[in-house]
Amino acid sequence: QVHLVESGGRSVQAGGSLTLSCVAPGRTFGAYIMGWFRQAQGPEREFVGAITRSGGSRDYADSVKDRFTISRDNSKNTVFLQMNSLKPEDTAVYYCAAANFPKWPNRDQRDYDYWGQGTQVTVSS
Repeated sequence: QVHLVESGGRSVQAGGSLTLSCVAPGRTFGAYIMGWFRQAQGPEREFVGAITRSGGSRDYADSVKDRFTISRDNSKNTVFLQMNSLKPEDTAVYYCAAANFPKWPNRDQRDYDYWGQGTQVTVSS
């Protein structure tokens, strides 16, 4: 079992920046592909980005490419989502997730085994 805890969500004006963090206490953090998803009004969670176990490769949704950056610090069991040039359409609950199976790239939420509770990001125009 992997327990994920996101933080950093808040309200911000369009054009601003925000960094989300996700901590996963435990010795096996480096064994997981880590992903970020978001959920706005609808029931579907949208893929935002993911990072491989070593941090050597990253994958991003087209909607956030060149604005968002994922990084991880395996020594601190933490994955980050740096968000720049935020837009109102980025408003959502953001979730981090951990995937045990080493499929890459991995944009399917069904492949992720563990999820955090989510953190709200609100971007006002």
